[in-house]
Amino acid sequence: MLARRLDYLRGNLKLLFLCPCLVLLTGAVAWAIMASMLAEENAALRAATERDAVILSRQYARELERTVSHLDQIALGFKYQWERACDAAALAPQVSTGVYPPDERLYILLVDRDGRVLHATLDKADAVDLSGRDYFKAHKAGGTQGLLISGPLRGRVTGRDAMVFSRRVNAADGGFAGLVLVSVESGYLAPLLDGRALRPGDFLLACSAAGVIHAQQADGQAAGAGRASSPPAGGCAPDAAGAAGEPPHFLARSSAGGYPLTAVAGLSAASAMAPWMAMQARFAQVKLGVAALLALLGVAGMAITARLLWRRLQAEEVKNTYRMAVDAAREGFYMVRPVHDAAGAIVDFEVADCNQRGASYYGLDRGQLLGRRFGSFAYPGAYVQEVIRLFAGAMETGYHEDEFQAPDSSPLQPRWLHRRLMRSQDGLAVTLRDISDLKAQEQMLSRLANEDQLTGLPNRNWLAGYLPDALAAARAGGERLGLLLVDLDNFKDINDALGLAVGDALLQSVAQRLRERLPAGHCLARLGGDEFAVVMPAAGCREQAAQATAAMLEALDAPIELADGSRHAVRASIGGSMFPEDGGSADTLQRHADIALYEAKARARGSFLFFHAEFSERLLLRLEREQALRAAIARDEFVLHYQPRVDAMTGELRSMEALVRWQHPQRGVVPPLEFIETAERTGMIVALGELVIMKACAQIAAWQAQDLRLVPVSINVSPRQFSEKSLGPMFAEQIALHRIDASLVEVEVTESGIMADTDEIAANLALLEQLGIRLLVDDFGTGYASLSQLQRLRLDGLKVDRSFTTALARGREGEVFYRAIVSMAHALGMSVVAEGVETAAELQVLQKLGCDEIQGYLVSRPVPADEVAALMERRYLFPHKAAA
Repeated sequence: MLARRLDYLRGNLKLLFLCPCLVLLTGAVAWAIMASMLAEENAALRAATERDAVILSRQYARELERTVSHLDQIALGFKYQWERACDAAALAPQVSTGVYPPDERLYILLVDRDGRVLHATLDKADAVDLSGRDYFKAHKAGGTQGLLISGPLRGRVTGRDAMVFSRRVNAADGGFAGLVLVSVESGYLAPLLDGRALRPGDFLLACSAAGVIHAQQADGQAAGAGRASSPPAGGCAPDAAGAAGEPPHFLARSSAGGYPLTAVAGLSAASAMAPWMAMQARFAQVKLGVAALLALLGVAGMAITARLLWRRLQAEEVKNTYRMAVDAAREGFYMVRPVHDAAGAIVDFEVADCNQRGASYYGLDRGQLLGRRFGSFAYPGAYVQEVIRLFAGAMETGYHEDEFQAPDSSPLQPRWLHRRLMRSQDGLAVTLRDISDLKAQEQMLSRLANEDQLTGLPNRNWLAGYLPDALAAARAGGERLGLLLVDLDNFKDINDALGLAVGDALLQSVAQRLRERLPAGHCLARLGGDEFAVVMPAAGCREQAAQATAAMLEALDAPIELADGSRHAVRASIGGSMFPEDGGSADTLQRHADIALYEAKARARGSFLFFHAEFSERLLLRLEREQALRAAIARDEFVLHYQPRVDAMTGELRSMEALVRWQHPQRGVVPPLEFIETAERTGMIVALGELVIMKACAQIAAWQAQDLRLVPVSINVSPRQFSEKSLGPMFAEQIALHRIDASLVEVEVTESGIMADTDEIAANLALLEQLGIRLLVDDFGTGYASLSQLQRLRLDGLKVDRSFTTALARGREGEVFYRAIVSMAHALGMSVVAEGVETAAELQVLQKLGCDEIQGYLVSRPVPADEVAALMERRYLFPHKAAA
């Protein structure tokens, strides 16, 4: 580094020696000036001394006048307030609370007419009696009405000499009320001159008619005051007391305005002429001093010049380094200047500076870009004017930041850029950063977030963003908009039976068919699973939307053939809603379309419905029922009624079927038709079934405790509950808990509840058989049970559905079918129970056909538990007419 610094200094020797040369020239001029001054000093010094004496005396006189005037103003203020208030006590706060801050050289005293001090800023002054002072006597006698200056006087409290400035205070009747005294020590009258203004032997005097009251010497210390001394003679003249040949002092006297004080300045002649006398004697030494100073200045100048040169080198290196860093930066930097027209308006911008990265964005070198104007670039159309307006706006606001996509014909090579404009003095500092890769990643992420990976359709996330915008456009254009929700019917069965791969292939084919049949401008999205959505902008009326929907359903009529050659039939249910009549927001339209879809699936699979208000009402009612049923199960609002089952030939009581009823707090007893379907659909049937099992077992135990002639009680179990692992253990637990015989419990289940070949059903059947619980098939004939399945399951009885019992009255065909059921059941070792027997004629036919047991209103309606005891005691329950 040292060698590099020396090499740089050698290249700048002229600048390095410029300062020493200037110093030498300055020294020569100063040498000549000192020689001339030596000749002139003798004459000029005497005149200057006389002039200085006059100036000092006048200046000190003005200071004395201002000081005394200030003290007089204080005295006048207190005098005025005392005479106005007619009482010195009113002035006490001003004296005691610091309105006039205490000063060790200035004191204010209020003296009454007898010479006693009433109030004072001086401690211990209250006990002083001033009635013997000359100034007190003079004021009391009325000889003085203005300001009276007295002293110097020895202070009775402080013990120091002080000047007293006093004014008489008159009473309301014009008599003597007292005095206002402002007492200052002699130092208070000291001049405000810098002590260096007086040379050795010089002095300043403040004099009154009584003598010198203050003397200031050259060292800045007060020399005290003498009561007997008198002021020197006036004018600016030599002091007669000086030695022969040269007066010792030059004196000047000035009056202190309208006050009886005089300022005297005395300048020592020896001190005043000393510079001239010493100048000649020290001339040789001055030469040596000047020479040394010049040498020092020359060396210092060279050192400073060398340091400045080194700093300039460092600044150039920093600038070059910064330029290298800027050129290597990943952002483009530009400094642009506005170009104004004759009216001062900005019409263009010019590139004043840039880095290499910035130039490369335009496909140019830095030198090619500098000086170019925006208007010289081949921007498309009016785009250059838009850019100029944007930059002009940044000149006004001071800042602009945005992201923009460069037009295809723009000279900018990156497609997407981040732009930041900041005003810098009379131009703009511009930063451009290429964000094309970032935007490509954002677009890819947006595609992943908004596209269904299986079908390539937009997904639910896309719909959530698109639908509000489409609604806003429809609202602004006064148009209607339709929303369809498409749900494939029973698609879960396809996945379960054929596997997910086949299901995915079908979904892709369905998406392709729907997309091909949709009119232009309609948007298809997959919401997930087997659900799709269609947005129909400018949908027109409901009929037009219905035509598009019918085309979609028609597209799915033909079976779909997959790559493996298999053919599959797929049907769909569709629910729709329209803007604005069915809702004004995306959430409302989706909710109403979903309600319409639910209604369509409930009515008939493969159908289409638009939303109607009653759909929502029915759904709301269904939800209310579900909530009420859930609360009823939690609060155990259910009771059991029992319907007898009797021997078909004798009418003897053989069993009781437990039937659940909802004991509603407001509605009373609610029949099962109003809540069993809801319980089945929502899965609450499992909890309800467990409640029925517990209640039935507990009731059997209660009857057992009454020593009644017990018969078995059959309990209905839903297919959903039969597929639960907990069913068998539930029966075992309740039988053991209530200590009842398993033969007193029977289970009724529909055909669909036992036909599925699952491990759970097999385990429940095995456990029920092991416990000794009889199993009956309820509502036989309405399901799809086969003869082989009945034989395999080893069931104990069949309860034939009441529809077959009713058919007996319609002729021989009903009897033939019933005889076949009886024959088949007896062949398999199962008993047959006829349900819904209501007439004696039906009973006679059943007896002829060999039916084992009957159940129905002919025998008894379902009765509460407390009425069952009478039936058990009666035992034979046929009505008299039926028995005959």
